[in-house]
Amino acid sequence: MLTKRIIPCLDVTLNEAGGTVVKGIEFTDLKKAGDPVELAKRYNEQGADELVFLDITASHEGRGTMVNVIERTADEVFIPLTVGGGINSIEDIRQVLRAGADKVSINTAAVKDPDLIRRSSQVFGSQCIVTAIDCKRNLDVANNPDKTVLDLEDGTPAWYEVVIYGGRKPTGIDAVQWAKKVEELGSGEILLTSMDRDGTHDGFDIPITRKLSEELSIPVIASGGVGNPQHIYEGFIKGKADAALAASIFHFGEYTVQDVKAYLRERSIPVRL
Repeated sequence: MLTKRIIPCLDVTLNEAGGTVVKGIEFTDLKKAGDPVELAKRYNEQGADELVFLDITASHEGRGTMVNVIERTADEVFIPLTVGGGINSIEDIRQVLRAGADKVSINTAAVKDPDLIRRSSQVFGSQCIVTAIDCKRNLDVANNPDKTVLDLEDGTPAWYEVVIYGGRKPTGIDAVQWAKKVEELGSGEILLTSMDRDGTHDGFDIPITRKLSEELSIPVIASGGVGNPQHIYEGFIKGKADAALAASIFHFGEYTVQDVKAYLRERSIPVRL
């Protein structure tokens, strides 16, 4: 059985200090969590399988990804590094990979120009292209007969709507249908974030995570809502995810990567120690 990956996430914003890791709730109320390079070093030493670096305001602010911070981070870590935020073109991808990233995460630009996924996967290989899907529950199923309706934990029917620009703009696009399309276009992986769960410590959004994991052939990284190792376990068992991404439980010292892996190992989840 393939080992399950534990991936700390660095949500980074640009400020006078260069770049600062932040964490919010449902993409808002951001709190500073530390220096991205120092945190990256910590997680590398703790045995993280990969790191995700997301420049979360680049698209909204209409600027490129902070390449200098990526270079400094890449110099300090020896595990795969995925970088996203403000990536809009083949040249952007090339620049980020040259800075030391192993993969790029495309979100807003992919929704606006889906063919970017096809072009970039042909140039760099599918293994380099991660499509980030931020989504939000939409309870209006009566007026959306073309959407993929799922039952929420309490039985309420809902569909999941793709949102872009850091959750600021709903698109009307069905997340399940979009995920299938990006797989066909050549994306090598999906980074799925439930905006409803982001920063809540309530656990992953299991209905959408499970649906994508069952429907797709490519790996699904679950993101949004981790409050403890049990939530990560549930993401693997109930959500059937291939990897789990978490931020605040690591940033603020509640748990280490080793803590999480030990918990999972005790429960027969295959992880790399």
